[in-house]
Amino acid sequence: MKYISTRGQSPALSFSEILLGGLAPDGGLYLPETYPQFTDADLTAMRGMKYADLAFAILSRLIDDIPAVDLKAIIDKTYRADVYAYTRSGQDAADITPTLKLENNLYLLNLSNGPTLAFKDIAMQLLGNLFEYVLTKTGRTTNILGATSGDTGSAAEYAMRGKQGVRVFMLSPNKKMSRFQTAQMFSLQDDNIYNIAVNGVFDDCQDMVKAVSNDAEFKAKYKIGAVNSINWGRIVAQVVYYFKGYFAVTQNNAQKVSFSVPSGNFGNVCAGHIARMMGLPIDKLVVATNENDVLDEFFKTGVYRPRGSAKTYHTSSPSMDISKASNFERFVFDLVGRDSSKVRELWASVDSGGAFDIKPLLNKLADYGFVSGSSNHANRMQMIRDTYKKYAVTIDTHTADGLKVALECRDANVPMIVLETALPAKFEDSIIEALGSLPERPAALNGIESLPQRFDVMNFDVAEIKQYIMDRAS
Repeated sequence: MKYISTRGQSPALSFSEILLGGLAPDGGLYLPETYPQFTDADLTAMRGMKYADLAFAILSRLIDDIPAVDLKAIIDKTYRADVYAYTRSGQDAADITPTLKLENNLYLLNLSNGPTLAFKDIAMQLLGNLFEYVLTKTGRTTNILGATSGDTGSAAEYAMRGKQGVRVFMLSPNKKMSRFQTAQMFSLQDDNIYNIAVNGVFDDCQDMVKAVSNDAEFKAKYKIGAVNSINWGRIVAQVVYYFKGYFAVTQNNAQKVSFSVPSGNFGNVCAGHIARMMGLPIDKLVVATNENDVLDEFFKTGVYRPRGSAKTYHTSSPSMDISKASNFERFVFDLVGRDSSKVRELWASVDSGGAFDIKPLLNKLADYGFVSGSSNHANRMQMIRDTYKKYAVTIDTHTADGLKVALECRDANVPMIVLETALPAKFEDSIIEALGSLPERPAALNGIESLPQRFDVMNFDVAEIKQYIMDRAS
């Protein structure tokens, strides 16, 4: 299996060769040359598998340069019940991503049982173990540079903390995450973890990461790696739970299922797109945005118009406060028939601060199952209240956005699975506003906000972050 860049000007490489780097040298994102296909017989064989076995069945089709016995060991090490122990009452941690039925044909896929209480753990824990394996095999080191709007940072740091040969430099928007999210990251005292709070919004952090990654000489000299969802290893790990959710709510492979996905950087729903391309019977992929509704605008109009930092709203679902969705390029690559020259043309406009308009391709969106909608603060507060009153289930603000849009796009005859992206404990202020009470918090995380915090503050300055890395990587 070889991987190619969406911009078509980088060589095709193996999985291990692209694992550490994130962006391709030409600035594009990696995708497989062709998507492996799962037949009806394959789906039948996979139905009922435990999570680790299902992950191996899927990932072994996409990773062929790691010996099968080693890949299986990495997967088994990653997907253990003790790692994903923060399950809701009555659920089995061994399920890794248990499904919760709300009513007929309406479900939550609980993805937030890992160490940082967010769906990012599902992929990041695997990525950490893959990094360690590849670095050990090759005798190399890496300096991970990432950006987070809330959950990616803590998931990456908890997955990489203490690992030999790895340093993590994580940029986050200063004072724009929840107190819990901030404490999860900044309270880590591990020597290989560096937190940088950037005066700006997430898109500023992401632009700094991309600027460094696009400096080929600096990237090579300082061995810059990536754990954001631009990293293919993150996306491929997320593909697995779409299959897991599908099998949990269907009885046979003739049935279709829809998924509603709270969306910011498009990585989570991009994994659903890839699962669909690989043969999973998905009806709709519902892209649910918050007030930062650039993706909703695209799926309704064919115009992709990132707003820029000055017009990116700070909301009560902060992990979705993104107006420039990195992984969107992967889907557009497929949408335009894998025409890399067209992708280069479109992103030349985006990278220069502009927009693009592909209205003539709007009729093709139905072929890929995409629909969309948006939510706002009042919507998500009401959805949290309604969900608690009707089902005695507390959901976080991002999942509330997903559920709100799911109900608008729902076909009563097709199971709808809403991807839960975080536990409510990560957003206590919003839960108190909606319900008047504190959400349940795992006992092990009580008092995390009072722990000493270690971080540095920086303005938007690519030269400064380069110097910061140089000073600590020497």
